[in-house]
Amino acid sequence: MQKKYSFIISVLFITLANAQGPTANKIISRITKHNITIDDDYAWLENVNSNEAINWVKKQNEYSENHLKEVTKATNFLFKIKDYNYLSTNGLPSKYGKYFYSNYRLDKKKPYVLHYREKLNDMPKQLVDPFAIYKDDNVVMSGFYPSKNSKFLAYKISLNGSDRNEIRFVDILNQKNLDDVLKDIKFSNASWNDDKGVFYKRNSNSDFFAKDSTYQLFYHKLGEIQDKDALIFDTTNDESNFNFFVRENKLFIFETNKEETKRAYHYIDLSDETFTLKEFVVPTPDHFSYLYSKGDDVYFSDKKYDWGDVRSFNINNPSEVVSIIPQIYSHLLVDVDFKSEYIICKYKHLGKNYINIHNYDGTFVRKFEAPMGMNFNIRFLDNKTNELYVTFYSYTISYLNYKLNITTGDSNVYYNDFIQPKPTLFPFDHFETKSTTYKSRDGKDVPITIIHKKGASLDGNNATLLEAYGGFGVISGPSYDVGLLHFLEKGGVYAYAEIRGGGEKGRKWHKDGMGLKKMNSFNDFIDAAEFLISEKYTSPNKLAITGASNGGLVVGVAMTQRPDLFKVAVPKVGVFDMIKFDQYTIGKFHLDEYGNPENEDEFKSLLTYSPYHNIKEDVNYPTTLIITSENDDRVPPVHSYKFAAKLQNRSAQKNPIYLNVKSKAGHYGKISSYDKSVQEDAEFYSFIWEHLNE
Repeated sequence: MQKKYSFIISVLFITLANAQGPTANKIISRITKHNITIDDDYAWLENVNSNEAINWVKKQNEYSENHLKEVTKATNFLFKIKDYNYLSTNGLPSKYGKYFYSNYRLDKKKPYVLHYREKLNDMPKQLVDPFAIYKDDNVVMSGFYPSKNSKFLAYKISLNGSDRNEIRFVDILNQKNLDDVLKDIKFSNASWNDDKGVFYKRNSNSDFFAKDSTYQLFYHKLGEIQDKDALIFDTTNDESNFNFFVRENKLFIFETNKEETKRAYHYIDLSDETFTLKEFVVPTPDHFSYLYSKGDDVYFSDKKYDWGDVRSFNINNPSEVVSIIPQIYSHLLVDVDFKSEYIICKYKHLGKNYINIHNYDGTFVRKFEAPMGMNFNIRFLDNKTNELYVTFYSYTISYLNYKLNITTGDSNVYYNDFIQPKPTLFPFDHFETKSTTYKSRDGKDVPITIIHKKGASLDGNNATLLEAYGGFGVISGPSYDVGLLHFLEKGGVYAYAEIRGGGEKGRKWHKDGMGLKKMNSFNDFIDAAEFLISEKYTSPNKLAITGASNGGLVVGVAMTQRPDLFKVAVPKVGVFDMIKFDQYTIGKFHLDEYGNPENEDEFKSLLTYSPYHNIKEDVNYPTTLIITSENDDRVPPVHSYKFAAKLQNRSAQKNPIYLNVKSKAGHYGKISSYDKSVQEDAEFYSFIWEHLNE
């Protein structure tokens, strides 16, 4: 097996003219791997800090931003998004420890401000204002973590959209910022040791987009400088990945080796100030999924039951496993929430969600159905009244807050001085939501949700937006989106396909869309498009596709495999160069999902669908808007740069290809302020609407 790269780079710069947009230098370059030679003529864009790349991106943005201004001006999406936002309801605050926490935007041009209150109907008090600290409207609070007794709060800040964050601290009761600052925090929570200090992961990358090097777990004691923090756990030598958390008085550390073939489980008893690491024996080490622990009882699941279950064992006797909540066939266990007295299970069945409540021994207590097939978030449990507070929502209905009485089974809408009733934007039956299935080419029933105005004429002429994610076992669910709401009100159709690679039909559904079977995901997505066309929802000239991150890959594959099916494609922060994906940031942790380019059979599989490598010289691909961010160190923008350059620089490409690179933003785009967020949404929907109706 050949693993060595060989490069042939010509000194000749070839510039191809593209009358519809910027030009790019084509530097003739080839890569040979596993005896296969591949052209990689835009590898020079991987040097994102070079003057050539910076100037090229600037021209791309000038071209795309001018067009986005035109299409946004031509539609009323921006106005309607702001209007619908104002008229929409708000969800419940989060409750951690003694306090309720809410984010409020006090200034539409600045980041939101974290507030807290002791009682649900108290006047909220300001706790953390990122702008007051940094004087920068690009900062975003990316997480917050109260200490055990709610004395202190650790909060995480992303300064420029990057996943590399800072952690700062505030004295909650006195509303006083502490001097402690922790830097180079990546893929880490802040787990408290009582009220004394926090455990966190530190990143040591010197190159922003290089392979991730988050290998060290530190302990920071409040009042100390970061240089004095104690190194607790270090996997630098073997480059294994790990996650950690504190439960009761134990710090758990779960480790996965570099090859993603073995897992090890450790814990530290925090009553021992030496922080001595102990092995944590689990019943199924390769597939163990920790859920919760109470005393010496550990609650877990694994891959034994496809639809999900809950089992337990005693930490001192892991061989004796007890079934707590058995799997319910075809009812997907989406989430498990452990409250003080109850295990609360969220299930999904035939496109509908419901809640089952159990005691800790598994005894069934109560079931609550989600109204109108809505999605929901469990917020908190009031132990005094035995009422569970839940926020329901859907694609078309904004947040409905309920109190569910576990004792009586009563359910009541909840309002207070800060969460007040508003008239609905549209009657509940104004839009029709259909959860159905279509047949994939290999005979699988793939779930799909389709939404349109009630009574819409399905004559094949509807502007339609198809979306999917289809990776990492992620279980999709509806989210409220006012931009989509206006798209539907204008007569559009929206469809979300729950393709293989996701977890919507259990663990096997994920397994059948990963690794050497990854092509099943893309085929399912293409088959969804053909289903929508055959059922007269739309036609190829009225169909747009979108997806983000892994969903961006799905769009990239679909548009290069079947360009005849789509009028518009909008991939966001996508992975497009599949033979190099493992060379950047966290790509090396995704070998199980996509395959390892160092293995010949997996390399060949990746090459069959890699969007960048499957662009043909003689094909006119759909009108495309490629969206990325300059500081996205999860899916680096080089993927989008190279994909855009190769699509643009071909004489056969008549439809415009736009690349929009968000400045001072990361994987989630321009979300730091309200104005930036709504502008981004308006551009997205305006682009799709205008090009589907031209």
